[in-house]
Formats: sequence, structure tokens, C-alpha cells
Amino acid sequence: MLLGFMLFFLMPVYVMVVTGLKEATKVSLSTMWNLPQQLSGGGFVEAWRRLQPNLGNSLMLAIPATILSAIWGSINGYVFAKWRFRGSNLLFGILVFGMFIPYQSILIPLIQFLEQVKLYGTIPGLVVVHVIYGIAITSLIFRNFYAAIPNELMEAARIDGAGIIRTYLDVMLPLSMPGFVVVGIFQFTNIWNDFLFGVTILPNPAAQPVTVALNNLSGSFSVDWNVVMAGAVVAALPTALVYIFLGRFFVRGLLAGSVKG
Repeated sequence: MLLGFMLFFLMPVYVMVVTGLKEATKVSLSTMWNLPQQLSGGGFVEAWRRLQPNLGNSLMLAIPATILSAIWGSINGYVFAKWRFRGSNLLFGILVFGMFIPYQSILIPLIQFLEQVKLYGTIPGLVVVHVIYGIAITSLIFRNFYAAIPNELMEAARIDGAGIIRTYLDVMLPLSMPGFVVVGIFQFTNIWNDFLFGVTILPNPAAQPVTVALNNLSGSFSVDWNVVMAGAVVAALPTALVYIFLGRFFVRGLLAGSVKG
């Protein structure tokens, strides 16, 4: 049964790959399941040529935004989980509420603000947007992760004279790898797949991420389906590799702290 489900979900991937390997004249609905007659690269050569600069843009966007949002979320989660203060629950609720604010509702004031601080149309500006928008979910994940860590560790650190910063750096941070893996995979995937912010905040095609460039592969009057399918495979490959190599750590991170004792 599992094998059948796997084959069912992999069928679109198979069609994308074999269509991308064909020449434009060999692509049709009647032959979409057929393997290419010759391996000349098909649409992958053209797709790589047109998407390569934008792949670099996406990497320059997703990597720093993921790292910064994970670090910030870790600090917030640590404070809200282990250093309670008056109004902390209310403040945390307001922070988490940011997860439910639709992107479309803040586009106009967001663009106006980025123009005022001279970050509109730049990759650093989009990095800032993703870092701030990711604080809510990263803080929630790390708060739940740190809440499962025994308070006795912090009490032992306090007895040794460690303050809030040293306790985080010497005690909590070394234990946070599962949380960082979960947040890193989650944030990297969301940032890499984002289209709305990329097309609105970066109007210059040369600076846009790969998701916007992939959309631009489709012509106005005709579509080279082999190039489009190949481009979709190329654009999806980084996130697929992340899940392939880090998937087992992702599951461990999600389950970390779920069982006490």
C-alpha cells in the first residue's frame, strides 16, 4: 500500500523530468508518459541558463534569512519559556498572532516602509521582511522546545553564578540543535518557495528569486513546456535535497521533548 501511494505521488515528478528531457517538438499530451528518445538535455539546458542567476538570488535570500530568524526565534523562545515576567503570556500571544496576518494585508505599508529606509528593491530588504515575518513561528517552535527542558539545568547554572545570557549560551544553546534543524528546514522551505514578496518587493528581474523567474519562463503567446518542466525541477531541487538529507533530523526535532522521563 505504501509503495502504491509513493508511486502515485511520484507520478507528477516523473512527468516533469521526462518532459524536461525532451525536445520542444516531442512534447505532447499523448506522449507525456514516454521516455525521451535521446538524452540531449532537452529543456534543462535552457532552463538552467535562464534560472541560474535567480538561483543565486534565492540562496543569498534564503540562507541568511533562515539563520537570522532561527537565532532570533531561539532567543525569544528561551526568554518566554524560562524567564517569565509580568505580561509575558500576553506579549507572547501578541507575537504569535503575527502568524495569522495575511501577506496581502500588509503589502502597501510594507513597501512604503522599505522605500523610506532605502531597502525596497534589494535582497537585504527582502531578507529583513522574511526574518521579521518568521519571528512568530520560530519563537513558538523554540518556546515549546525549551519548555520541555528540565528547569533543574537552569537552577544548576544559577547556582554556578550564570546569568540569563550565560545560561543560554552554555546550557540551552548546546541542547538546541534539534530545534534549529526543525526551524531551519521550515524557514528555508517557506522562504525559498515564496512568490508574493519576491515579485512585489523586488521589481527588478535581475534581483528576483527563482520562483518569480520560473513564472517568467512561460511566454505570452506560446509555452515551451520542456523548459518550464525542467525549470520546475531545477527550482524544486534545493528544498528536495534539504528534506532528503535532513528529513530524519526534522522528525527527531519535532519529537524532541514530546515525552518526559
